[in-house]
Amino acid sequence: MPYEQTATVLVRARRSSVYAALLDARAVETWRVPDDMVASVREWEPVEGGRFRVSLTYRAEDRTGKSEGATDTYAGTFARLVPDEQVVERIAFETDDPDLTSTMTLTWTLREVHDGIEVELRHEGLPDAVSAQDNETGTRMALTKLAAYVEGAGGPGA
Repeated sequence: MPYEQTATVLVRARRSSVYAALLDARAVETWRVPDDMVASVREWEPVEGGRFRVSLTYRAEDRTGKSEGATDTYAGTFARLVPDEQVVERIAFETDDPDLTSTMTLTWTLREVHDGIEVELRHEGLPDAVSAQDNETGTRMALTKLAAYVEGAGGPGA
């Protein structure tokens, strides 16, 4: 049965800078990837209803991906875009494994808090075949990289 996970990170930057990093393909290749993988954006139309396709490839060749070889590829659409507030994506893995084919919803919500912007990522519809521990670890890595990117370590700065 599909499950949900939610994670947050505090980013000390303008909300508009965080929102921009969610929709910029080159930025996504930098921050939205676990430490042991490399991201490649294959398609990217950051408009409501626009499509995207991203491949994540393990650095270690002995790892097995969900799609092909050492790669996980997912594709989807930008279901909802609220400038500087929210990005909703509907995604699915490209795979022949029926246990991984369900559509997932990722909702990125940006909130002003006392000392920055709280970024909340809510995953809905995660298939049981995706390890909750692995997903949580990968999400935490990506959120940490997003904060670093936007705060100035490779991004538009605060």
